[in-house]
Amino acid sequence: MRPVFEKIDVSSLELKDQVVSINRVTKVVKGGKNLSFTALVVIGDGAGHVGYGMGKAREVASAIKKGVEAAKKGVVRVPLTEKGATIPHSITGRFGSGVVMLKPASEGTGVIAGGAVRAVITAAGIQNVLTKSLGSTTAHNVVKATMDALVRLKAPQKVARLRGRTVEEIMDTRTPPQKPAAANPSATEAE
Repeated sequence: MRPVFEKIDVSSLELKDQVVSINRVTKVVKGGKNLSFTALVVIGDGAGHVGYGMGKAREVASAIKKGVEAAKKGVVRVPLTEKGATIPHSITGRFGSGVVMLKPASEGTGVIAGGAVRAVITAAGIQNVLTKSLGSTTAHNVVKATMDALVRLKAPQKVARLRGRTVEEIMDTRTPPQKPAAANPSATEAE
């Protein structure tokens, strides 16, 4: 079942595009070969909004432009944590045979990701995350699997409200109770 997400007005966002892959494709016809290009583009504002699109045209520039327009139609909001700019919880995204694991990381870790996953993560504005791409290495499948994971992320505030609890109880940010200090046997012997 596809998750339902809100429609985002992209005219108010300052979106930056990044080309993930450009592929040259040919079609054999009676008169020879028709050459065209496909471009996979990721756009994002670096503050939690990201989208992807694919464009196909006779020239590379036109393919990229079409990809950007397609990406603007599918921009989604990604929940980020306040401190560290990471994701709220671990998640695995799937598309076809592409599987991408995303894990939150502590501040200062940076983006540990390769190629297509890095493009999506940086466009979304996530600064500290650990990722692992499993299965397919095709850029299209990896981007779609990463987007699947980001769409399925849940904000802690929303989960807490649904469960009728506080965010602290959900995130369990409390320190674990300390064990009582055992009497030091060497100290009693010295007396």
